[in-house]
Order: sequence, then C-alpha cells, then structure tokens
Amino acid sequence: MPSRRIITKRLNGKSGKMLPVMSRLRLIRVHVPLLQHLQFFCSRPASNSKLFVAGLSWSVDDRSLLDAFSSFGDVTEVSIMYDKNSGRSRGFGFVQFSNEDDAKYAKDVLDGKVLLGRPLRISYALERVRGAPVVVPRISLAEPKD
Repeated sequence: MPSRRIITKRLNGKSGKMLPVMSRLRLIRVHVPLLQHLQFFCSRPASNSKLFVAGLSWSVDDRSLLDAFSSFGDVTEVSIMYDKNSGRSRGFGFVQFSNEDDAKYAKDVLDGKVLLGRPLRISYALERVRGAPVVVPRISLAEPKD
C-alpha cells in the first residue's frame, strides 16, 4: 500500500492550490482544479417545484403519494421509482408541484413525518444531466517518478 504522502501527491499534482477535504476518518487535500472539474459534472438543483421523496414504504403507490401531497397545492406529476427486475418500489419517488411555494410548504411540513409506517425524507430534486459524460477520475497509486 502506498504511503499517505504518495497518495496525497497523486491527488494534488505538483502545483496548484489545495483544498482540505474530509475523507471518513482522515483529512486529505484535493487539487482545486480537479475538485472544480468534478463539481461541474455533479447534479445541479432543478426547479424548486420538484421534490425528491425518500423513505417510502413498498406499499406506497402513485395514488397514495398524490393523496399525501395534494393538500399542499397543485401537484402536476407524481412518480415512484420501481426496480426493473422485481417490479418492487425502490423506496423513493418524485412529486412535481405547479409552483415553488407549494413545494416548499409541503417539504417543510412533511419532511420527517410518517407515511404508512415510514418517516419521509424530502429534499428538492436534482436535475439529471442527460448525455453528459460521466467522469470518474483515476488515481494511480504507483510510486511517482521523481
């Protein structure tokens, strides 16, 4: 296993500003241009009128999710994600409101509340960047050639 110094050198390169980043139990430094490059490809917040709803019971369907959220405003779309193989709910879905105020109100009231025996975790949905390349940085742990 390469030493911490070698791994840090591989992450940072030979020059450039370094930014401390927590990694489980250790503090490492990441080269800022690499970090900015990765952040560019990360998901960005979509319109604040679409909510991501996690912690759904397997028995929750589109209709029950619509019923739970429709009292907070005009819901334009509800979708629950299902496993392709088993057909069972993956435990999360999305609720689209016609405006951001209704979505914020629903998020503030329902986040942490129990629906069919499970607490909901609600956040604003992130925009999925379709067609954008997936960047997975490769870090060589081989000894650097000095």
